[in-house]
Order: sequence, then structure tokens, then C-alpha cells
Amino acid sequence: MPDLPTPQDDTEAALFSECWDAVLSYADLCTSGSLTAQQLATEAFTLGMREVRAAAHTHVRGGGRRTARLPTIPALLTAVRTTAAAWEADGQGHRLDPDLRLWLNSEAAARFSGPPLGRPVALRGLRDMQEADAALLWLAEVEALPLPTVARRLGLEPATVADELDQVRTLFRDRCHRAHLDSPMDAQCRSYARLLDAVTRSAVADTPGDLSRHLATCVRCAEAAACLRLHGGGLPAALAGGVIGWGGLAYLERRRRATEVRLGAGRPGTADPAEPDEGTGRNRVLRGGLAAAAVLLSALALGVSMMPFGGSGDDTAAQDDRQPVADPDLSSTAPRPTRSSSAGRSSSATRSPSAPQDTPRRKKPDPEPQGTSSATHRSGPAGAPATPAAGCRVAYELDSQWPDGFQATVSVTTDRALSGWQLSWTFRDGQQVGQMWDATVQQNGPRVTATAADYNRTVAAHGTLSFGFLGTWTDANRTPRSFALNGEPCTVG
Repeated sequence: MPDLPTPQDDTEAALFSECWDAVLSYADLCTSGSLTAQQLATEAFTLGMREVRAAAHTHVRGGGRRTARLPTIPALLTAVRTTAAAWEADGQGHRLDPDLRLWLNSEAAARFSGPPLGRPVALRGLRDMQEADAALLWLAEVEALPLPTVARRLGLEPATVADELDQVRTLFRDRCHRAHLDSPMDAQCRSYARLLDAVTRSAVADTPGDLSRHLATCVRCAEAAACLRLHGGGLPAALAGGVIGWGGLAYLERRRRATEVRLGAGRPGTADPAEPDEGTGRNRVLRGGLAAAAVLLSALALGVSMMPFGGSGDDTAAQDDRQPVADPDLSSTAPRPTRSSSAGRSSSATRSPSAPQDTPRRKKPDPEPQGTSSATHRSGPAGAPATPAAGCRVAYELDSQWPDGFQATVSVTTDRALSGWQLSWTFRDGQQVGQMWDATVQQNGPRVTATAADYNRTVAAHGTLSFGFLGTWTDANRTPRSFALNGEPCTVG
């Protein structure tokens, strides 16, 4: 395993401490064990920092338009994905998460390394921004840091950083709109491009029915819509899924919980607690041995980040259920279970008191709400779930709604481990499900049944399963009733 690069100065030492946490968190999602995660993170961090330094040296101030590049953290996360792909190509794929291996060999992964105009709109839009603007957007939206903290990191005025963020969001939207128009499109997609731009500019604009139906079937246009629609809370998911790729939404969950832990279980962005000193103490640790410090700090905080949402942290579940990001653009908002994180930004002397001190074994997080709707269920010839539910709680969230259509996310917390699941419910107002992801759907009148896909059949005890869908409605669109998991009634809350 290569050694971590040595910081070149105090500024880079602080940068290393902040970025290592993010890299290790994503590397853990990509692997099947803590030691392998450390190895992947170290190799990717070394590769990524080399590329970041090279990009910084090739840009000459006043030399014209800069070379398009990502901010440091998403650039390092890209290095994790690149390193994982290299492991797969070199015969080391057994060290990676099995679902990541499937994704690496899919057309979804090929988009990130294929022709530039075919890459995700969010990736192209972020890369096309000035690096300082892109960093502000990423830290606030994906890393979920409070705005005063973001202002200190980037040297901005705390009193004006909120206004600057609004301007940057608008700039990102413009870049994504231009990227969408530059993308290869068929005649139908091209005919909807200007209409899509118009209806996503306002939270109250009506979406014509034909455009709604098109977005329900066209992945590329739905991906663009998620980036263009700044209202509704879907921007973080669009960024994470479009820039990181596989595991983007699970990474988003972890970073948000990391912020909650640092804020003492407060809501991200609503407070600016007294933060530990980010200067001499941290740099002293880094200079004394960045690699050793990173391993120790990550072990402490990963105890928090690897606990299942709503669980106790004991190692009772044996399998991780993450799945690839096949259509990240289809989920306009990230799910809302309690989130997990990896290591924090400060040294071991200033770690969050919530982090356990000894984590000899750890459990992976719950499945992230990503994937496709085309997987085949393997729970038996009749499609029956393999494990009965012992108790469950359902969160039904209406992500967005337009005159004749809507998008919803369903999250279910189960008290018992499952090796297969079906969730059924009854619509009150004649709604019809169109496209569903992370599950396959059957509808008989008002009764709907969602069945697990191949990659998310297993759910840990006290874990959460999630899926989303697009639907149509006419006169009303109330929350469904009579939710049941594997035939057992669930509470709704």
C-alpha cells in the first residue's frame, strides 16, 4: 500500500485533513472491509492529489480561460472511482463491492469516461464553473457544511455567503442548461429542451402532460431536469449522483450525518457551533505522520458512520445492500433517514464525542435509493419474499408534483432482517404508477406492490430500504394507505 503524499505547506496540510475524510468515506462504500477501504482510499488519495497538483501548476494566471477541472473533493472522489476501475481491470475486483463491479462493467460507468458530450450533465456543469464557485456549491450542497464554516474555508464573508451561494446555484443551472443543449439528442428530446428550461425555472410553473410523460421515460432529460430545477431540494442528489456516479446518494447520506454529528445532532446549515481550532494542533498531527493519524481518526469516526440508520452499532447484520447509481437523476431529493459519516476534519484530540473508541468490527450502511427498475427478483418461482416482516415504519414523501404527474420516494425501516421483500399499499385517489426504480412494480386497481430488485433484496435488522417512482394523478394526490411489508401492516410516519 503506497504512503500518503506529504503536505507541501500548512494550507495543503489542512486540505489533506479535510479531504481524507471524504475519500475514506467513499472508499468504504466501494469495498467490502475496512482494511481494503484504507488501501483503496490511500491509493486513490495519492493519485488524486497528484492530479490536483498537476492541474494547479498548469494554470497560469492571466493566461486565458482555465482548463476545466473539478474542485478538490469531487476530484479526489473521482480518483476513488478511477482506482476502483483499475482494480477491476487488473484482476483485483474481488476486493470491491459486488454491485460496484457490476456498475463498472455497465454502460452507466462508461458515460463517465466516454465522449465528453455524453457525460452526465451535473459533471459537465460543475467542471465548467470557476473552481471557487464550484467548491462553494459542493461544500454547501453535498458535504452539507454550515454556511459560516464554508465561508471560513473559502475565505468568503459570512454575511454574504448565502447570497453568493444563490448566485452560484443559478450559475450551475446555466452551465447545465448549456451542457444539455450541447448533448447529442434525438428529435423528440430536442423538441422538449426549451420547454424543459422554461418549466424548471419556477416552482409554480405547470408542466405540460406530454413533457411529464417524456421525463418519465427519458433518463437523459430527467437527469437534466434534476439539475435545472433549483427548487424542491433535489440539487444535492443531482450533484452527488451526476458527479460521483455509483454510490453517490449513499455518500450524500454519510456526509450529511457527518455534519449532524459534528453539530451535536443539529440540522446541517442551521447553526455555526464553536468549531475546534483548525490550525496548529491539526497541522502538528499531520506533519508527525499523516497516514497514521488518518487511520486512527477514521477508525474513531467510522464507528458512527457505519452504524445502520436507526441501529445500535453492533455487528448483527452480515450483508451490505448498496447498489449502483444507474439513474441518479430520477431521484429529485435524497432520502431522509439519519445519516452516517466517516472521519471528521479535526485531529484525534477534537473528535466528536459521539464516535466510539473501539470498532473492531463494523456494519455497512443501509441500501441507498439508487438503481434501475429492470432487475429480476430472485426470491422464488412465485416471487414471494423469503423472510416475513416483524415490524416496519413507512415514510412516504412526495418529492415533486405537476398538473398530472408526480414523483415520490418510499423509505421503510424494518425491525427484522430481510432476505427478500415486497411492499404493498393502496392509493386513495386513483393514482397510477408509471416508472419505478430500485424495485419492480405491479398494480391492480388502486393496490400497488413493489418487489425488491436483485441488488437490494437483503436488508439488515433495523435497516432501511428505499425506492422511488413516477406516477400520474387527476383530481387529488393524497398519501396512500394500508402499507404492508411482506404482508405485515406498517405504521406510516
